[in-house]
Amino acid sequence: MTLRTGGRVLVDNLVAQGCDRLFQVPGESFLAVLDALVDTPAIEVVTCRQEGGVTFMASADGKLTGRPGIAFVTRGPGATNAAIGVHVAQQDSLPMILFIGDIDRGTRHREAFQEIDFEAMFAPVAKWAARIDDATRIPEYVARAYATAMNGRPGPVVLALPEDMLLDQVEVADRPRVEKLRQAPDAPSMERLIEMLRVAERPVAIVGGAGWCDGTATAFASAATRLGLPVAAAFRQQDSLSNEMPVYAGNLGYGPCPLLPRRIKDADLLLVVGARMGEATTDGYTLVTPDHPGQTLVHIHPDPDELGRVYRTDLSICADMRSFARALDAVPDLPRFDSGAAAHAEWLDWSDPRPRDGVTMDLGPCVATMRERLPADTIICNGAGNFSAWWHRYWRYSGPCSQLAPTCGAMGYGTPAAVAAALRHPKRQVVAIAGDGDFLMNGQELATAVQHRADMLVLVIDNGGYGTIRMHQEREFPGRVSATSLGNPDFAALARAYGAWADTVDTTEAFAPALDRAMEQTGVRLLHIRTDISVINPGTTIEAIRASHR
Repeated sequence: MTLRTGGRVLVDNLVAQGCDRLFQVPGESFLAVLDALVDTPAIEVVTCRQEGGVTFMASADGKLTGRPGIAFVTRGPGATNAAIGVHVAQQDSLPMILFIGDIDRGTRHREAFQEIDFEAMFAPVAKWAARIDDATRIPEYVARAYATAMNGRPGPVVLALPEDMLLDQVEVADRPRVEKLRQAPDAPSMERLIEMLRVAERPVAIVGGAGWCDGTATAFASAATRLGLPVAAAFRQQDSLSNEMPVYAGNLGYGPCPLLPRRIKDADLLLVVGARMGEATTDGYTLVTPDHPGQTLVHIHPDPDELGRVYRTDLSICADMRSFARALDAVPDLPRFDSGAAAHAEWLDWSDPRPRDGVTMDLGPCVATMRERLPADTIICNGAGNFSAWWHRYWRYSGPCSQLAPTCGAMGYGTPAAVAAALRHPKRQVVAIAGDGDFLMNGQELATAVQHRADMLVLVIDNGGYGTIRMHQEREFPGRVSATSLGNPDFAALARAYGAWADTVDTTEAFAPALDRAMEQTGVRLLHIRTDISVINPGTTIEAIRASHR
């Protein structure tokens, strides 16, 4: 061992844990880390434009790799800006570690410049929040952070780094790489599950949450197909498995296939695999109530603290998704149902867009055009807003890590997530879908995308308003519009100013040629798509919402 600064020890231990990329906005509070990164070619440093973009990118990278995405920000304003991505990582069960450069140890509790108690601040929205006061313990804290972020229900860890600690010279050994734990389901529980399936008449599976990789999706799809079991995806987790599987029934959440909620309510057995069954997935805990009278509920989840926390379970199985999927697929004599094929046919009919009369820019056919022209494994990234409903309904996700979308409903997520995806998968097509209000919350990360030579397509859906809130406003107070209109820039001109290729689309017919032109380019490309806010979502209009109140 040799003397190293705390900053050097930290970077060396990130390398030991397999970190090859981190996202950051620099701050004087962690200069020792930035200095150590100069001599660390193993880690690519992505310099972002706002700390919310940093943690959005890191959380997206965590989903794409299965190991924690790494973020660095400075204290005070940097940490408060970064908090939104921590919340996303927590609610979306994504592994991430946020390092915050902090004040000197000797000035704590004086309300020093930009001082915040980060352990108290992040405790409600992180799996673990701590401060490293002793540089000799950095390897211990980093290894524990990786283990905590990945295991059980994945999520974010926040570690504060006093700037004087990072300058301490210490001798300490690095910790070895931490791996995600595998936990197989116990045999008695699997036997009981199979018996429950044998006596069930109308079973339905709901899948989602963390831990869905290609192997998991393949094994579960094989078992579900042999069962003939309808499989619904939790809200914004449509990429848990391929939507082309013959028993896929569509997604729950806002605007599901109209026949799917009835299928869920009529089910006598609900097989919930990995999903938390949150508010959006269950339509405010009404589609499936916490006590679900008349229904049997089997919940499979990797975290024992999640099992039985909200929902009464008739059978709880604590296992990781891959181990459970493989165990289920290994059962040779599974029972057979005919409802899966019917549910898939219903979803196929509902998810094929049909032109809407009198609509100048109709997003449904635009999504169909994208399905024809883009690769099946395209990664679709979106933030929050009604604009995303067209892709949730009409796009067909190819499987794990083809959808980056915040289940917690955070705006501004899509563009930073697309940057992370484009850097992580440079050979795959990456598309960011953003509303006008959504885009301007983190549109400055186009500069990051251009600087780091990301290859990605951005679609800005511009209806001149905060569409989701306008929809709720019209439902609750018809015709009384307040605070939801937006005066927007020329998004194509803005993109060109960042160094991207850009074009503007005003009609449905103009979309396909514009997409073809965009696909002929490389680097960052943006299509500014102007729409009418009256076409508020794929299923209705503002006029129809108002008329329903007359």
